[in-house]
Amino acid sequence: MQGSNGNTGLEIAPAEGKLGVMLVGLGAVSTTFIAGVESVRRGLNRPIGSITQMSTIRLGKRTDHTTPLVKDFVSLAALEDLEFAAWDPIPDDAYESAKTCGVLKPEDVDPLADFLRGIRPMPAVFDKRYVKKLDGTNVKSAENKLELAEQLREDIRRFKEEKGCDRLVMVWAASTEVFMEPHEVHATVDSFEKAMAENHDAIAPSMVYAYAALKEGLPFANGAPNLTVDVPAMLELADEAGMPVCGKDFKTGQTLMKTILAPGLKARMLGLSGWFSTNILGNRDGEVLDDPESFKTKEESKLGVLEHILQPELYPELYGNIYHKVRINYYPPRGDNKEGWDSVDLFGWMGYPMQIKIDFLARDSILAAPIVLDLALFLDLAARAGFHGIQEWLSFFFKSPQVAPGLYPEHDLFIQQWKLKNTLRWLMGEEQITHLGTEYYADYR
Repeated sequence: MQGSNGNTGLEIAPAEGKLGVMLVGLGAVSTTFIAGVESVRRGLNRPIGSITQMSTIRLGKRTDHTTPLVKDFVSLAALEDLEFAAWDPIPDDAYESAKTCGVLKPEDVDPLADFLRGIRPMPAVFDKRYVKKLDGTNVKSAENKLELAEQLREDIRRFKEEKGCDRLVMVWAASTEVFMEPHEVHATVDSFEKAMAENHDAIAPSMVYAYAALKEGLPFANGAPNLTVDVPAMLELADEAGMPVCGKDFKTGQTLMKTILAPGLKARMLGLSGWFSTNILGNRDGEVLDDPESFKTKEESKLGVLEHILQPELYPELYGNIYHKVRINYYPPRGDNKEGWDSVDLFGWMGYPMQIKIDFLARDSILAAPIVLDLALFLDLAARAGFHGIQEWLSFFFKSPQVAPGLYPEHDLFIQQWKLKNTLRWLMGEEQITHLGTEYYADYR
């Protein structure tokens, strides 16, 4: 594959045939994603919010005026080639679930009813101990977690054959599990499999799905803050399978705002005294997070953002004494319409105080759905390019980006975007953009 600058890009297998997107969870995020893709395919809407579909990428110098769409620059699966499957403990099909979740208006869901009714969730690997606020009847049973993983692997093979898919990806779009610490059983694939056979409590349902995906040769994205693929056993398995993984926790509302605003404050060297964040939402996610153990998992994901962006160890006078508080409140009347309030106390020249107030109202799943699409397409690209293990270049999409052991995550949205697009340029043998340019530089950048 030849880039315009003469460098040779990687040999990337073509995106031919069907790509199956297997979703863990058929709730608000998944049904909004599926309905949105089908709506675009029917010409009823545009894929707004999707980097793969709507964003351009600059190639070469600014004076070249070469800015193709990302989807026209790299080899991505076409929306027309996507097939969908899901697991969920609640047996409602995608149409019934979308109506229940209430993210989309009837006039947007009803025209797609014939398609959505055809997507029925497979029985889920579900254990109420890990998601205490949910229950369901559409659940697998087995002697142990290793057998449950085998059932998932059978589901994967059956779906691939029935739909005639050439490739598959798996995305966790289900609820936040209770907070878990890494355990010794997570150290190796052997110890992990032994623990699964023994029904060890340190093996959460999300890990069972990730294990099944990697054993079947599927890339895996973790859209929740769960401890899932970020343990040594899973990274070992990803290397063995030659499959890419990424996570964790889709970056949607309040944290998205933080990763946009905090880099700007730091760029101007404005000090920060405190950042108070609170949310209300009433969907299934809000109900799950009403449990303190699940909330702790989410809290850990959200709290690390400011620390990593602002680097208090480098700028102790500006960011060494920040009071950062995060709250999530379950409020059923709002449904999926999440509202996030932020009160930011900062200081500037001569220590004079300032304040910023943010009130962000949004349907959480409207922000998450295009992330699911982009991750599915980019993970498939990564697999066809021979990438395996942690895909840090996809950090742009996550609240708590997964990185290799010993590295700190990059949370600055703009650095993340730069890294993502430069990775795509490198894949295609194009020169990476550094934005270096001075009056002494002959070829203005």
